[in-house]
Amino acid sequence: MEKPLAIFAGRSNAALARAIAEQYGTHLGEVTIKNFSDGELYVKFEESIRGKDVFVIQSTPPPGDNIIELLMLIDAARRASVHRLTAVMPYFGYARQDRKDRPRVSIASKLMANLLTKAGADRILTMDLHAPQIQGFFDIPLDHLYASRIFIEYFHKNPIEDLVVVAPDVGSLKMARSYAKSLNAGLAFVDKRRPKQNVAEVMNIIGEVKDKNILLVDDLVDTAGTLTNGAAALKERGAKNIIAACAHPMLSGPAYQRLDDSAIDMLVVTDTIPLKKPSDKMKVLSVAGIFAEAIRRIHTDDTISSLFDD
Repeated sequence: MEKPLAIFAGRSNAALARAIAEQYGTHLGEVTIKNFSDGELYVKFEESIRGKDVFVIQSTPPPGDNIIELLMLIDAARRASVHRLTAVMPYFGYARQDRKDRPRVSIASKLMANLLTKAGADRILTMDLHAPQIQGFFDIPLDHLYASRIFIEYFHKNPIEDLVVVAPDVGSLKMARSYAKSLNAGLAFVDKRRPKQNVAEVMNIIGEVKDKNILLVDDLVDTAGTLTNGAAALKERGAKNIIAACAHPMLSGPAYQRLDDSAIDMLVVTDTIPLKKPSDKMKVLSVAGIFAEAIRRIHTDDTISSLFDD
């Protein structure tokens, strides 16, 4: 007999959570989340979830309250005797700290995996991990969706002539190759170095970009240094229009000003993280449909492999 389903959400991305529930054909369950005067968090499910298949939607960008809030929701659900608890994390925070690249640093993404598992999550559903191998940090099932499905569908509906897909660094090359194949486009990449965190310097452009329209692809845009420096180098080498597509719009620090001043004509992002403010240069595509379908298939124990093909 199929267990009843319930979908709840934290506060980090309430609009996306409501859209996912609506796409699924239900509504969000009632939960109380508040801060005490000292900032300490409090969570309480306001309905019975005993024996239910529960999905908790919460992206975990900074501040740290977002991950603590998710952990507390998982803990409360587990103590309320849920049948199964799936943490739905459209954006998985701390994914960039996935290895010990210098002495005496934390592998924070492994720590997050441990915390989620210890709190009582049975399964993780996420999108566009910064490093796909983070899936191996978990000792519970993890389903990894790709925003490329959303972007490629958009660019098929809005085709670009003389297109070259460009990876802004070597780490994005596999993703860019997938876009290039799906869009029947050329491929190039930016050779860069990063002298320190949030600072990127372009060294060279590998590939033919002169008189071509460009699609820059990456998993996230944070301070926008990588994208805007790459766009400037592409313009210097004769590129025409430049569009960027990034799943997760962190857009911290000088990002908005850099984008406004850059050679990028349009930045296409998803709603895994709510925008801090709108911009005439940005277009937001929703991932609610693909997450709703993934939740449906997890709940009914159907295969979801076709959803995370990139």
